[in-house]
Amino acid sequence: QVQLVESGGGLVQAGDSLRLSCAASGRTFSTYTMGWFRQAPGKEREFVARISWTGARTYKRDSVKGRFTISRDNAKNTVYLQMNSLKPEDTAVYYCAAAESGDDWVYWGQGTQVTVSS
Repeated sequence: QVQLVESGGGLVQAGDSLRLSCAASGRTFSTYTMGWFRQAPGKEREFVARISWTGARTYKRDSVKGRFTISRDNAKNTVYLQMNSLKPEDTAVYYCAAAESGDDWVYWGQGTQVTVSS
């Protein structure tokens, strides 16, 4: 069992930066692939970024490449999403998730709101 708690969201202006954190409970955190998803009002939830259990492999959606960076610290049971050059279209609730294998995202956090004003 893994519990995930996101933090770091807020209201910022276009061009600003935010760093989201996701703190995980459970001794097996380091064995999970971790990911970030987001859901904007009236839209379906979409994938943002993922990172392998070692941190060696990452993958991001095209619209955030060059702006967002996903990282993890297994000693602290925490995964991060550094978001730079934020745009109004990045406005959404951001969720952290953990996958046991592939895209089997079995654990989810409660989400943190990110609002980017123009």
